[in-house]
Amino acid sequence: MNSKGRVSSNILSLRNVTILFLVGYFGIFVIYPIYKAFAGSLHDWNPLIDQYDFVGLDNFKNVLTNQLFWSSISNTFIFAFFSVVFRIIIGLGLAMLLYSKLARFKTFFRGMFYMPTITPLVAVSFVWMWLYNPQFGLINKVFHLDINWLKDSHWALPAIIIMTIWKDFGYATVIFLGGLMGLPEEVFEAADMDGASRWQRFVNITWPLLKPTTLFVTITSLISYLQAYVQILIMTEGGPGTSTYVISYLIFDEAFVKYNFGVASAMAIILFIMIGILTAIMFKLTGESEGLA
Repeated sequence: MNSKGRVSSNILSLRNVTILFLVGYFGIFVIYPIYKAFAGSLHDWNPLIDQYDFVGLDNFKNVLTNQLFWSSISNTFIFAFFSVVFRIIIGLGLAMLLYSKLARFKTFFRGMFYMPTITPLVAVSFVWMWLYNPQFGLINKVFHLDINWLKDSHWALPAIIIMTIWKDFGYATVIFLGGLMGLPEEVFEAADMDGASRWQRFVNITWPLLKPTTLFVTITSLISYLQAYVQILIMTEGGPGTSTYVISYLIFDEAFVKYNFGVASAMAIILFIMIGILTAIMFKLTGESEGLA
């Protein structure tokens, strides 16, 4: 076999190994967990007492008639909506400032903005619990407030949303900055020659060209926030009352506190379907808007 034949054979072998690895990876870490969750949702499942009795759709019926489930769905969408919107607004705004030719120390500020994103969420949650403390927390002292942030049912969820936005806006900033750096300069030069204002440039050029970047940030953020529970677990444990129960925390509570793995699996399947539908809708709306453009 000549050298070209050996190279082709090696490429084919590498390709086959890669395909087998991907198939194995998705089979073990994606397909099997989904199958296991779906199968578990059809059973009365408690691994502590080795209970796994088939109940059909009873778990789904119990979930859909549970008021706490619908309350957690409402909290989840409120949490996700405001977190995503402000993540995009703040991230894009800071990216525009960093992209400006007048901005100095761009590398420093880019790193500073991104730092909270890579900080462990557990650590951030404990720090913000201290900031929110009604007796000695800096937030109340600096702004001269008298709010028991995490113990007041009206303020607990907004408090967690604020902390989440602070932690995550740097991710959107870096992604949007990368999108801005990839935009064609000649388009902006032509707009300047036509006398377009900064706002006109943003509305008619920058924002339309950033639609794919915005879609990416929106989808990844939405998926992340619909599954958020760590900050809830540490900061409020779903309280006060059930005011900060979100769907992922409710799943955690059913599975690892009450050991109702069947009910938790049913909730997980419903959440999986919700995320899939919302993602498909966003892709559809984005595709239609691009077609109209």
